[in-house]
Amino acid sequence: MDDRMSPKADVAELELAAVIGFNGHVPTGLKCHPDQEHLIYPLGCTILIQAINTHEQNFLHGHGNNVSCLTISKNGNYIASGQVTFMGFKADIILWDYKKRELIARLSLHKGKIEALAFSPNDLYLVSLGGPDDGSVVVWSTAKREAICGSPAAGLNVGNATTVVFSRCRDEMFVTAGNGTIRVWELDLQNRKIWPTECQTGQMKRIVMSIAMADDDSFFYLGTTTGDILKMNPRTKLLADTGPVKDKYSLGVSAIRCLKMGGLLVGSGAGLLMFCKSPSYKPIKKIQLQGGVTSITLRGEGHQFFVGTEQSHIYRVSFTDFKETLITTCHFEAVQDIVFPFGTSELFATCAKKDIRVWHTLSNRELLRITVPNMTCHGIEFMRDGKSLISAWNDGRIRAFAPETGRLMYVINSAHRIGVTAIATTSDCKRVISGGGEGEVRVWKISSQSQQLEEALKEHKSSVSCIRVKKNNEECVTASTDGTCIIWDLVRLRRNQMILANTLFQCVCYHPEEFQIITSGTDRKIAYWEVFDGTVIRELEGSMSGSVNGMDITQEGLHFVTGGNDHLVKVWDYNEGEVTHVGVGHSGNITRIRISPGNQYIVSVSADGAILRWKYPYSSS
Repeated sequence: MDDRMSPKADVAELELAAVIGFNGHVPTGLKCHPDQEHLIYPLGCTILIQAINTHEQNFLHGHGNNVSCLTISKNGNYIASGQVTFMGFKADIILWDYKKRELIARLSLHKGKIEALAFSPNDLYLVSLGGPDDGSVVVWSTAKREAICGSPAAGLNVGNATTVVFSRCRDEMFVTAGNGTIRVWELDLQNRKIWPTECQTGQMKRIVMSIAMADDDSFFYLGTTTGDILKMNPRTKLLADTGPVKDKYSLGVSAIRCLKMGGLLVGSGAGLLMFCKSPSYKPIKKIQLQGGVTSITLRGEGHQFFVGTEQSHIYRVSFTDFKETLITTCHFEAVQDIVFPFGTSELFATCAKKDIRVWHTLSNRELLRITVPNMTCHGIEFMRDGKSLISAWNDGRIRAFAPETGRLMYVINSAHRIGVTAIATTSDCKRVISGGGEGEVRVWKISSQSQQLEEALKEHKSSVSCIRVKKNNEECVTASTDGTCIIWDLVRLRRNQMILANTLFQCVCYHPEEFQIITSGTDRKIAYWEVFDGTVIRELEGSMSGSVNGMDITQEGLHFVTGGNDHLVKVWDYNEGEVTHVGVGHSGNITRIRISPGNQYIVSVSADGAILRWKYPYSSS
């Protein structure tokens, strides 16, 4: 009995080396820790702690679904984060120990989603706001890690509350705001009650996006979707002033911060970052950033601060000269493909929606960005000589770029009718093989001056999902979502062999000795096939749930890796057909995965825009 159980028990964990990614859509998701050395931000269901100077990363794993809000206690000892979950299920708040980087407690009460979180000034309490399906506000004791009391967050005839801020001086007062509601709450600890007072704004009807409290609690400021700022007095619950009267901020005031020296830092949904003062709220200093501003976080007193945008950019701005420096970027759309150049693992390229990016592997830095507006890139491939990067686009064109400069070298127009869905190159750099949405496989002859169609191979009935070429360039295999894999003779330009299965094939790989291929797809099975006659040799259960989308095999053929809709990276022993290592870290469906040349790293990319680099578990001897 023990012998049979042992392989499953021996599955080791893959070590995560680095993450490129930042979910810029989480309101106030980017935080600078009070130690002024670390940035903390969410990516999917992971929370990243990144050292500002050394870029060293730590990861907090524990959420079962995407993180929706994040806050840090005033002394920096605690981090609290909330998540979204499925309709009707409980959404967890997790309390983390910052120094030990570990989970302290799970606080479960709210349903569906945690909208916002805030710690009290002396870290006695944590207040949480439930999402639209929940609609309640709960005060938790951080010491006892249990709920003290709760209440519906907004009245019956108004919208949902979406933001919360604690008093900066008193542990017993906090403010919630949202669609047509602004409430100041008092905590009555003896009776375990919270008492709300509705703030009066007269005739003004506003939807609040962001909120900030002055250091001395004299006023709090509300940023609205209308693009103006309301200044409220928490004692009288009355409106002090509002502005700007004209030239309101486009797409709403999505982030707001009070500065010690007076004045406000304001970010708009159109990507404008401003410094302004009450009562006019006209911009005194301003800069334009890429993507709507969702977070502004101060480093120390605010001489320097960090800004996060919806396009997943993180900027560092110094207050005095008000100039931005881009410190972190990543994809903000689903990543479709990842490739390494031949023979080097120093850099790699990824593509997502409208852009292709080239990354430096060790520093996670973006070296180059190639953008084609309003198009979607489905696949990329480096030519063997490294002089061009070939890309497949949904407008039916194949575009080739220079990998150092991003210069467009040539375009093959109307390469396919329903978009180009897969691409591969031969090692002599003379041919490009492309697959289209209509199922055609086309072989192109490439020279320095011209690009000619050699042959259109019409066998597949549905889109081509993956193409791999044999080392000697005499044969290639194409996988398609019509349930067939076809092995083509590239000399005679006709079909050699066809493999049929009841699945939508997503990925295919040649074994390095090239007498077998492995395939996988939506039926979750990993199948080994004989190239010679197309018979199936063995089938493995590739995943417990969801399709297997990406696969790559080592140059020696001893191990291969897979990734798919179960969000797990798996390393397999090719001959045994057993999983040896599993990597947990993605929170979106894994779309593609590659082993770097030289077997140092595994790089996997996913539908939530994340790029994860894992240490390859075996030494390449």
